[in-house]
Amino acid sequence: MRRLPKIPSMPYEHIATELSDGILTITLDRPEQLNAFTATMQRELIAAFDEADADDAVRVIVVTGRGRAFCAGADLSAGPSTFDAGARGRPADIREYRDGGGMVTLRIFELKKPIIAAINGPAVGVGVTMTLAMDVRLASENARFGFVFARRGIVPEAASSWFLPRAVGIQQAMEWVATGRVFDAQEALRGRLVRSVHPPEELLPAAYALAREIADNTSAVSVALSRQLLWRGLVADHPMKAHMADSRGILIMGASPDVKEGVAAFLEKRKPNFTMSVSKDLPDLFPFYKTPEFE
Repeated sequence: MRRLPKIPSMPYEHIATELSDGILTITLDRPEQLNAFTATMQRELIAAFDEADADDAVRVIVVTGRGRAFCAGADLSAGPSTFDAGARGRPADIREYRDGGGMVTLRIFELKKPIIAAINGPAVGVGVTMTLAMDVRLASENARFGFVFARRGIVPEAASSWFLPRAVGIQQAMEWVATGRVFDAQEALRGRLVRSVHPPEELLPAAYALAREIADNTSAVSVALSRQLLWRGLVADHPMKAHMADSRGILIMGASPDVKEGVAAFLEKRKPNFTMSVSKDLPDLFPFYKTPEFE
């Protein structure tokens, strides 16, 4: 087991990282504050995702929280000024202002590695919206969820108005957002917000078992491309764009060392030994899905 190297200019204060046998665990690490989200946590999460994408030793990311909470939402220590950009010395011009939670979810959207949320306790506000861009969400029986924005006089953030209806449907999304109520893990399961609910002691083992299945059996490049195909397909205005992207993928990967190894391993009834790396061998399948610039 080894620690993921940190960039020298920014030692982690509000998260912790640990890499073990291909699985990177990112732990929200302010347990006394219920892992409340801060600008520091935002910057550190983005830095950790950058490093994970650049490190071929990382095959899968698991995100969890230290202590009894996953993330209790925004740090409210600034009181009524918590969300007042001008009062907190942040740009008050929309051409310069960026929502911190949205910067995290947009970075997750661009990830080349699959990412699993192991939601160990309360996940409220940005504590739940940050997970919506993750690929799979598992929850502890102790987890509680709340899209509480309307009860604080603010609006949903972290691009959740885009992610949440795609995850659970517009009817369920609107109910949770309009009421702002906190609900339990079983309701989250029924509403398709989470994939499964586990006793607390079984949550991380379940997340790691899923991560292990990915890391041990798949091509890193194939998974990276598949992740991008599925997520970017959500923004396509016509299936032809998806058809062109996956056709490009089949064309390029069809002649690759990984597909040769994958077919040979299947025919020989053995585990594959994929050699292509995300950092060196990832092709661009998406000239048709360019992210629009902010205007």
